[in-house]
Amino acid sequence: MITKSINKLFEIHIEEFEVWDKRPYKNNFFEIVYVEKGKGTQCINQHEFSFQEGNVFLLPPLDCHSFKIDEASRFYFIRFTDHYFLNKDALTDYHVWFDKIAYILANYNKAPGDIIETERERDFIINNIKTIYQEHLVADSFSQSIMTGALASILNILARSIEKRYVDQANDIDNRFGEIVRYVNTNILDKDKIRVPVLADKFGISKSYFSEYFKKQAGLSLADYILKSKLKIVETKVLHTDLSVKEIAFQLNFTDSSHLARSFKKTYGMTIKEFKNSGQMCCA
Repeated sequence: MITKSINKLFEIHIEEFEVWDKRPYKNNFFEIVYVEKGKGTQCINQHEFSFQEGNVFLLPPLDCHSFKIDEASRFYFIRFTDHYFLNKDALTDYHVWFDKIAYILANYNKAPGDIIETERERDFIINNIKTIYQEHLVADSFSQSIMTGALASILNILARSIEKRYVDQANDIDNRFGEIVRYVNTNILDKDKIRVPVLADKFGISKSYFSEYFKKQAGLSLADYILKSKLKIVETKVLHTDLSVKEIAFQLNFTDSSHLARSFKKTYGMTIKEFKNSGQMCCA
């Protein structure tokens, strides 16, 4: 196994296995995996996915995973921590990136599998992963900004791929609904942009009919859809930041912390504190 650590904010590893000899483990935040060679089976939360050379996939936080190796395999792992997105320096607005990752994780289907839509995007991500690794080895005065740019590119491609998945699913219902879902999710923190009159005007639907239309397509009201989407972001912030419930409520436009706490308890059947302290069963 070859392990390379890039400061305390994230790590990049190249790991080679003929036999998987590790116990299953859980991620502190999330990681990106590129299979450079080999094949076998990946297990995520007791679901299995066959992997092969060229696969790129995302391991979300707190998911348990392991591998069964059929042919000698080499993996690149980029493992992020919460601290990467809570860091502040002159190069990156990490707060914006944390919200982007919250958006990705809130909309990601946790079933295991390759998440890249096109071979062009796959090649782009693979090249950027290798660039990050090589720049760590170079480690000159330019390397940090080059690695930061490469990571930004990877995260944008992942966000676009995941967004395309749920937009396509919505378009299967109605060819206009996918764009409405995209717009709502993209502007989920800007309440003025996702009011019924604004959405109705933007998408050419009668104001008096829009709420009925949305509920018919989504299976729940616009207000419930927005609440559900915001609570998924709350999950990420609760698990991976030191923000108070009051601070999270303010960021996500809840009336106050009590409003957020009541909404969370009603939806999840547990308090925010109970959720933060809860774990998930590990795969065998």
